[in-house]
Amino acid sequence: MSGGEVAGILVAVFWAILVSFLAVALVRLAQTLKATTKLVADVTDQAVPLLADASAAVRSAQTQIDRVDAIATDVQEVTSNASALSTTVASTFGGPLVKVAAFGYGVRRALGGRREDVPAPSGASRRTVIVGRTVPAGRRGKRTRKKD
Repeated sequence: MSGGEVAGILVAVFWAILVSFLAVALVRLAQTLKATTKLVADVTDQAVPLLADASAAVRSAQTQIDRVDAIATDVQEVTSNASALSTTVASTFGGPLVKVAAFGYGVRRALGGRREDVPAPSGASRRTVIVGRTVPAGRRGKRTRKKD
């Protein structure tokens, strides 16, 4: 055998080894691609129902938000009605009640003025209240007004 034939056989052997390694790599790559394809199919099968459930949940939440909005609108209307009612009641009854109270005060004042002429029962002294303190009846006439 000549040197060229030996070199050819070595090249053929290295070529065969290289092709074997490439074949093993291609087989493993094919297995990896097959597993990836199966994984993507499984994810797709599971994702579609999850997306449907999420869509239903969003629709349900939108329905609840619409209900809350309707309730808030009703509460706002009730509040404005209550405010209008209280204003009406205050304007309807407020003036006459103030007049009745003023009349009652005037009557009490008038009746109280007559009673000052009547002597007090024995042992009872009448006191006048001035800003949280009492002044004995004997000093009532000695009060002086503070100057501004």
